[in-house]
Amino acid sequence: MKPRKIVVIGGSAAGAKAAAKARRLDQKAEITIIQKDHDLSMASCGYPYYVGGVFDNRSALLATPTGVIRGPEFFMKTKNIKALIETEAVGIDRQKKLVHCRSVQGGADSTVEYDKLVYCTGASAKVPPVQGIDLDGVTNLLSMEDTDFLHQVVKEKKASHVVVIGGGLIGVEVCEALANCSIEVTLVEMAPDILMFLDPQMAKLAANHMKSKGVTILTKTGLKAFVGEEGKLAGVELSDGSVIDCQVAVVATGVHPNNKLAADAGLAIGKLGGILVDKYMATSDPDIYAAGDCVEVRNIITGQQSLAPMGDLANLQGRIAGENIVMGNSVTFPGTVHTAICKIFDFAAGATGISETTARKCGFDAIETVVNASPDKPGFMGAKLLVSKIVIDTKSSKIIGYQCVGNGDVSRQLATAAMAIQGEMTLDRLCCADLPYAPPYSLAIDHFIASAHIVQNKIKGRLKTISASEVQEKVARNEKVFYLDGRGPDEYESLCLGIGEHYIPLGALKGRLEELPQDKDSEIICFCKVSLRGYEAAIVLEDLGYTNVKVMEGGIMAWPYQREK
Repeated sequence: MKPRKIVVIGGSAAGAKAAAKARRLDQKAEITIIQKDHDLSMASCGYPYYVGGVFDNRSALLATPTGVIRGPEFFMKTKNIKALIETEAVGIDRQKKLVHCRSVQGGADSTVEYDKLVYCTGASAKVPPVQGIDLDGVTNLLSMEDTDFLHQVVKEKKASHVVVIGGGLIGVEVCEALANCSIEVTLVEMAPDILMFLDPQMAKLAANHMKSKGVTILTKTGLKAFVGEEGKLAGVELSDGSVIDCQVAVVATGVHPNNKLAADAGLAIGKLGGILVDKYMATSDPDIYAAGDCVEVRNIITGQQSLAPMGDLANLQGRIAGENIVMGNSVTFPGTVHTAICKIFDFAAGATGISETTARKCGFDAIETVVNASPDKPGFMGAKLLVSKIVIDTKSSKIIGYQCVGNGDVSRQLATAAMAIQGEMTLDRLCCADLPYAPPYSLAIDHFIASAHIVQNKIKGRLKTISASEVQEKVARNEKVFYLDGRGPDEYESLCLGIGEHYIPLGALKGRLEELPQDKDSEIICFCKVSLRGYEAAIVLEDLGYTNVKVMEGGIMAWPYQREK
């Protein structure tokens, strides 16, 4: 029996993983990777940290854990996989099962035969159609070439001010990298908030932290043009006509799937522009599979098609495609819950599942949410703050979304929530989840479980809450509300909201009832640092007959608007 011929187009995350998995399952197959770039198996998620000087060894982005560069020689010697670098796949002949190739350097044409083909061409940067986009100094951060350019900018101090266009994951990570290198950074985002996978309150908390580290953030602001002098970038013109002087601009406005080669070959393309694949990662041609940033995948929660250009998913999908081309369609990719996280200096922000905003857009008409602010561990173990938002579908009682920001261990909270969502856990099960506990790592009731407890109390009618944004709207409308701050004296002196609140410590509340509104139907909103004492105050007031008492979710620590010191 002749050895099967497996060809993989694309040698980054998904492609390299597919080829490696296929080799482990078939030692006799002829496996070829066709890679347009010079480099293979790049750790692209590490690009911002190389730029920012977290590590200075460029080879680390291309090497195995033991430090061996994953180049053509590595793939041939260790895996018996032929890697054709600087070779572009320019056509697929599905009838003859040939991939037409062209050398990037010399332009020479060639063909490679396949029995099974895996298409892993990734995604390209969305380039805004504005004047000056080709100026020297305007760049993305998607390739090793982009990374080398920005690393050189930092190392040789070629820029004192950089403008980042786009407030998504890459844009935020670039801001941190450059600001850590003492470069003035301005982030420009057209949307009302950065990190649009977060709901507004959570996104504003992340933005506030970036601002505290010196990053200027301009939201609701569009890009009009790049301004140049003698072919070099000199500034960025915004939609309002103002110009920001800068030497470098990083465009991080998203990516789109590289689908042209697939479309030209007649493979089915989805409405979002990604290649359509089934649960086995097979395309509309049973002998061609696809994986990574170029494909559309199912959102597990909504059931809708989505784009999910994430490095971990690319590896998972590549592994599945590699196994199925050898073993037959035996393993499946269930879809994604869109888990994402980014580091923001000594802070982190992330989400899994869908946000409240997305849930409502997708027709979830029976949802309940709550914001919880609390420490990640006991104070005597060096507690750090976490602020999270949980989203529950009350029809099924299942968790469908979770967001978390803060200085604490955000990653662990998100990982727990991601598994709970994928496991379709109900709220009752979440409230009794058996998670690891010891003071160095967690509170006795973990932050995630506490969030479940709070939303459970809310659903059962034992807790009436109001969000910080709703409170801010009431303040702006100058509504007649009694705001009750139940913190201790030292806390109040060091920080307060300045919204006309009345300071009555929880322990003194029953002795100072004359300071409260005498009309028992008056609206009273209670809070404290994280609103635990606010909750206790609300219970006291309801027991005294007050009928319109609410607790501000998350307290002062989750308040994303201006505060008085």
